Amino acid sequence: MSVNQQTHTGPPYGQPQPGYQGYQQPAYGGQPLPGVPHSQYGAYNGPMPGYQQPVPPQGYFPSLGFPSKGSPVSLNSDTSLAPNFIGSVRAPATSGTSLSSGHLGYSPFGQGDVQNGIPASTAPMQRPPASQPFLPGSAPVPVSQTSMFQQYGPPPASVQQLSNHMAGMTIGSTSTSAPPPAGLGYGPPTSVPPVSGSFSATGSGLYTPYTASQGPPPPSVSQGLPLAQPPFSGQPVSTQRLPTQVPGFAPPPSSTGIGPSSYPPTTGAPRPPTMPGPPLPVQTASGPPTSQPHHVSSPPPPPSTLSGPHPGPPMSGLRGPPPPTHPPQPGYQMQQNGSFEQVRGPQPNYGGAYPGTPNYGSQPGPPPPPKRLDPDSIPSPIQVIEDDRSNRGSEPFVTGVRGQVPPLVTTNFLVKDQGNASPRYIRCTSYNIPCTSDMAKQSQVPLAAVIKPLATLPPDETLPYLVDHGESGPVRCNRCKAYMCPFMQFIEGGRRFQCCFCSCVTEVPSHYFQHLDHTGKRVDFYDRPELSLGSYEFLATVDYCKNNKFPSPPAFIFMIDVSYNAVKSGLVRLICEELKSLLDYLPREGNVEESAIRVGFVTYNKVLHFYNVKSSLAQPQMMVVSDVADMFVPLLDGFLVNVNESRTVIISLLDQIPEMFADTRETETVFGPVIQAGLEALKAAECAGKLFIFHTSLPIAEAPGKLKNRDDKKLINTDKEKTLFQPQTSFYNNLAKDCVAQGCCVDLFLFPNQYLDVATLGIVTYQTGGSIYKYAYFQLETDQDRFLNDLRRDVQKEVGFDAVMRVRTSTGIRATDFFGAFYMSNTTDVEMAGLDCDKTITVEFKHDDKLSEDSGALLQCALLYTSCAGQRRLRIHNLSLNCCTQLADLYRNCETDTLINYLAKYAYRGVLNSPVKTVRDALINQCAQILACYRKNCASPSSAGQLILPECMKLLPVYLNCVLKSDVLQPGPEVTTDDRAYIRQLVTSMDVAETNIFFYPRLLPLTKADVDSDSLPAAIRNSEERLSKGDIYLLENGLNIFVWVGVNVQQGLIQNLFGVSSFSQISSALNTLPVLENPLSKKVRSIIDMLQVQRSRYMKLIIVKQEDKLEMLFKQFLVEDKSLTGGASYVDFLCHMHKEIRQLLS
Repeated sequence: MSVNQQTHTGPPYGQPQPGYQGYQQPAYGGQPLPGVPHSQYGAYNGPMPGYQQPVPPQGYFPSLGFPSKGSPVSLNSDTSLAPNFIGSVRAPATSGTSLSSGHLGYSPFGQGDVQNGIPASTAPMQRPPASQPFLPGSAPVPVSQTSMFQQYGPPPASVQQLSNHMAGMTIGSTSTSAPPPAGLGYGPPTSVPPVSGSFSATGSGLYTPYTASQGPPPPSVSQGLPLAQPPFSGQPVSTQRLPTQVPGFAPPPSSTGIGPSSYPPTTGAPRPPTMPGPPLPVQTASGPPTSQPHHVSSPPPPPSTLSGPHPGPPMSGLRGPPPPTHPPQPGYQMQQNGSFEQVRGPQPNYGGAYPGTPNYGSQPGPPPPPKRLDPDSIPSPIQVIEDDRSNRGSEPFVTGVRGQVPPLVTTNFLVKDQGNASPRYIRCTSYNIPCTSDMAKQSQVPLAAVIKPLATLPPDETLPYLVDHGESGPVRCNRCKAYMCPFMQFIEGGRRFQCCFCSCVTEVPSHYFQHLDHTGKRVDFYDRPELSLGSYEFLATVDYCKNNKFPSPPAFIFMIDVSYNAVKSGLVRLICEELKSLLDYLPREGNVEESAIRVGFVTYNKVLHFYNVKSSLAQPQMMVVSDVADMFVPLLDGFLVNVNESRTVIISLLDQIPEMFADTRETETVFGPVIQAGLEALKAAECAGKLFIFHTSLPIAEAPGKLKNRDDKKLINTDKEKTLFQPQTSFYNNLAKDCVAQGCCVDLFLFPNQYLDVATLGIVTYQTGGSIYKYAYFQLETDQDRFLNDLRRDVQKEVGFDAVMRVRTSTGIRATDFFGAFYMSNTTDVEMAGLDCDKTITVEFKHDDKLSEDSGALLQCALLYTSCAGQRRLRIHNLSLNCCTQLADLYRNCETDTLINYLAKYAYRGVLNSPVKTVRDALINQCAQILACYRKNCASPSSAGQLILPECMKLLPVYLNCVLKSDVLQPGPEVTTDDRAYIRQLVTSMDVAETNIFFYPRLLPLTKADVDSDSLPAAIRNSEERLSKGDIYLLENGLNIFVWVGVNVQQGLIQNLFGVSSFSQISSALNTLPVLENPLSKKVRSIIDMLQVQRSRYMKLIIVKQEDKLEMLFKQFLVEDKSLTGGASYVDFLCHMHKEIRQLLS
């Protein structure tokens, strides 16, 4: 068997994932298992140059090859995973280059290939098996050989495995799939079918090591599966991309694959090997013997040589020790078509069993060293992202076709609106939805849309056109009130139109009449945005305004905490200095010279101070309201003013505030009355607006909304844990309702040094559509830049006030559930006092009737809002989706990133009412059902030991595991209750790109950056294994940027980047990199600036030196590794998912 396996060196296995801003997270999974050696190779940066990877046929990826949307990926547990997981198949490399050496310059993957990891063909170097943390119990790898494909004690269907393995290599034209890792430890090791067959043994041991006492896992039944991934049903295999066999995925020794029992046993008792199911019917060996990948005939390296990791693999033989010889057991040889033949006996080139390996059939002897699933043989997010960039980043995405799946959020692409809204405004979990509710229930794929109505567009795309129909207003359907859009059908020569949502026929108003051409289109089709574009705006008439009168321009009120902590930390002075210049950058409409927004100022501790800054005054006047139980605004005229008219008075006030409170001894604060004061001021001015509240401590002073410290870590993992996420009083819910009614949005900047009760204080912000920013243990020197950048962006960004959003759908489906920062007083209208360009509303749809494949399904999102100039507008986004009667069509048109965005929000809402464990189990169960339905109904038949994933969902397990390990669902000991409440609220209104980077951070090798180009270095996988001690890496997750420096980094690099002469002199306290005049420093600073611009919040820069105390925080973000809090590694979780799927199927 070993012949087939190659070892791959994978990208380092544990890249960190960035942490949340402002707080430490438990390490995510980057910790190596104790005792496990680090990988000896550097990070894997791409396929070796020597391998050319063939591109798989379009529609199909080799096992997980990327781009093709439609092909399923199969991880065969019994069969080997095709290394192709990653991409197209690579030819085996003959040379022995190590992977790491082969990094390609920019993209981590070979061109055209979809490999997830190392090219299969190369024999990857083997990492010492230990390097990957595996649960014990999975198939062991012999210690001596690290990455080789080793058989476990149980008889591997070794031949078969190999064959599978090879098959996985796309021996036949079938695509191979990657099996789940065998030894994943996700929960208690149960019997997950070993993936072994599917993953190649190469690579660090793929399996989890067994403890010495445990026997190898029994071979699983999966024995006879074909490796190939099954194409969608009905799809000829040939059309799929088949990976060429990738040697790297040798199947695990036990041919069984991850047999049920292969899940690592928890106990130390040896497992008797279970015999694999009956061998497949014997076929003549038409195909190459399985043992050799790629039909290569050379024998595997002799065991003796295998003892260490192999640097250069002979491709032909998988690296790894030869499989133990077991008594011949029927194995399968691979057939050309991907099925395995049974092999009769040990393969020719293998030596006898490894020492200590039991023979086939005999009782297991001491287990060989454990083997582990090769991380390079399982689907790689990096590979998928790279493949999508190369396949879809060059052509514009034209929205004229119904049900087109857009490029991934990680791909830069240009959108051309030709009738459907841009994916920047709406992304769906599936673009082809089931025709019936029964089909939707069977698949368990949630039907949801993530809508970002005011999304910012890149400079080269056109903003939505503003259409003014005069006093008559927009043309709408008489019955359902849908707005005119490209899908409305004009009839009777253009005199009437039939609604595409409810089929009602409506008269066309005389002023709107136009003749039709010979195709039935209006002749002014291209002159009217509402007839030809997916997104546009209407100018609203007075009928769309409150109290039937046009709104006044909004106001901004700055409310500053001047208690002892705020003054002492320098915060008050910093805010006042910044506001002097920031007030010149208030949002304005179009090319108007000055903003129409008026401003007001309040300071507070236990009492509130209002300021009259009327332009006619020589000095500002302060009015104190000490009766906080009955809040009122002591002045009307002079509180809200135009910045330019009152500039000198405002500047004078901002100079005086820090001096007035410099000697304060008042430590207590109020909070409820502060919001009430802002609300009353906006009511008096009869306008909408936003409160910017800068607050430092738990409001314990006597006043409405007073809170007590209820923080209790002992509630974690109990049924009462949900109370930590719930507000401790209903006062703020009621206040939020009043704020929404007035259009009063609240943005909250928190600077806590201890528990602040974000779950309660954040309620008003959350329900009014505002934003929360949190700077724990704020220190001027380290946090000033981050706070000021956040404040500037928050004040300047586009906001719609007093907003109401409604989503209409065509007959057959309806919007049933909503997630985000808003308030709902009924079941259809999403109300937001403010909606900015970063906020999303996620909408779930359910069937209420049958849909038809011919007509498809339509969504129309209508947002009514007041612009920053006080203009009432309607923004309309339309999207048409396909409908299907075949499950395969549903699975071929899903978008995993959007699915994860929805699942995370669903889970984060669930913790308000259910124990966290219940929420986690429900997530795992739903995803297992989604994948089991695919396996049962869409994949071509194969043994149960094979893990088969749909091509466009092959990253569902890795991303879902990241959500499960997040701080909200699995907190580490240093994650505070406030951190969890903060992250929960933040994620609830994130868009798809933000959740993508937040749950699976981006890890870039800075030392590989090309200082002469503008491009970023190719990203690597989030695992510690991928990190090299001689390199410097950057990890970002949207809240933090970590720069990790290895202990062996060359002195010259340290000098160029940090301006010091040695590793020991680098300061972990740096929060910005020094500005040095050399190419590396300029390049790294430009990369950081580029990343900061892409994110909605300014990320905190944290320098992490290897083996320093901060490294634990950094490792939390290496999400493919096992986390300190007990979260599974990716490999273990994949095995766990495989087990869950098998249980559902059985």
